Amino acid sequence: MLWARDLSHAFGAIQALDGITFSLNRGQTLVIFGPNGAGKTTLLRALAGLIRPRRGSAGVDGGRGAIGWIGHQSQLYGQLTVLENLRFWASLYDVPPRVAETRAGDLIRRLGMERQERQPVRTLSRGQTQRVSIARALMHDPPVLLLDEPFTGLDRLAAEELRQLLGELAAAGRASVLVTHSVEEGTELATDVAFMRHGRFVSFGPRAGRDAAALGADYRRVMAGG
Repeated sequence: MLWARDLSHAFGAIQALDGITFSLNRGQTLVIFGPNGAGKTTLLRALAGLIRPRRGSAGVDGGRGAIGWIGHQSQLYGQLTVLENLRFWASLYDVPPRVAETRAGDLIRRLGMERQERQPVRTLSRGQTQRVSIARALMHDPPVLLLDEPFTGLDRLAAEELRQLLGELAAAGRASVLVTHSVEEGTELATDVAFMRHGRFVSFGPRAGRDAAALGADYRRVMAGG
């Protein structure tokens, strides 16, 4: 469903990606842990087709339109309301208006944004804006999700609701790549885990029942070069 082969990319003398290879099937969630500067966001951008790698290739069944992207930037228009933003993004993917209205309503309710649906996005809090960004990414019902630190700005309750939603999406067959620097945030969702450092996967494989404590210990050992 989603694959990368020998992905490599550099920004000047900085090797951001160095030979990344993996594949995901339906329902799998790859969680990539790593410190700032490890190359996590660059990898997501290469998978999404937002940058062209210097070497290697990446692809997704159904093409780039099959991807839902949640990044550091909300990709929302501040002067538009929550509902207007969702309608607009649906139109970019040729979602029929009736389907878009139903889907927007369902997502707004699922993410607890009913009271804000007529508010301009610029009036929302950071956490509320992140919820709308998540809804935006799901408006065209993509089979693949790429998530760059999606829990940023969410309070504990909202973060738990997002984990539940992502779990439901995986159970429905979506494949996801989620990057985070926090082992605690990603463990529950992961079917597969990669530890990333200096543009490389220094460890990659199934989570195999490891909990956050075990993954945290593995992460610290890998980052220390053990």
